[in-house]
Amino acid sequence: MVQERILVVDDEEDLLALVDYNLTKEGFRVTCVASGEKAISEARAATPDLIVLDLMLPKVDGLDVCKVLKGDRATQHIPIVMLTAKTEEADVVTGLELGADDYITKPFSPRVLLARIRSVLRRKNQQPVDEHSTLRVREIVIHPGRHEVLVDGKPVDLTFTEFRLLHFLARKPGWAFSRAQIVDAVKGEDYPVTERSVDVQVVGLRKKLGSLGGYIETVRGVGYRFKE
Repeated sequence: MVQERILVVDDEEDLLALVDYNLTKEGFRVTCVASGEKAISEARAATPDLIVLDLMLPKVDGLDVCKVLKGDRATQHIPIVMLTAKTEEADVVTGLELGADDYITKPFSPRVLLARIRSVLRRKNQQPVDEHSTLRVREIVIHPGRHEVLVDGKPVDLTFTEFRLLHFLARKPGWAFSRAQIVDAVKGEDYPVTERSVDVQVVGLRKKLGSLGGYIETVRGVGYRFKE
């Protein structure tokens, strides 16, 4: 069985060695590079299944690498997990908006990194969700055609914007979305959806979902996700 190939990009030799050791031990094929330029050329030369990308790189930083790869049809499908310092929350938001799939803050546990990588690869390998098909996530059933949501078999009365918000997040459990991404996806008609009003919508949606409202998780400094 061919194992997935991971491209790890970081300019810290000790971190590269640590990640290389742990991923290789788990059966992944690992390629390590220490610069943004090499990351771009390596991704184009031998397409990896996933990229672990540090944001703080010399010359061509991680955000520029992400922008280049996500803007190239040959590499835009490659999932990217960003490595970031806790002080780089604005960069995390920018990275997610550029198309990165997840992020992890330094310092991190190798076990946590492995779990995040497996989660992203699992989502990548899943069949795409039909936007118009009935969606069942845990105890929630969403009928896009009927604009209906059932929680434990009982209907929940949602506004247009609340419905679109719930459906958008529930289609990709575990994915973190920035408020700007949510605004672009929801485009509410009954409420002027702005980045600030997304928080208001989430509060209302959580209340209506009752005990299941906790499935909509706040991602500090980024936005929201539906619990995986």
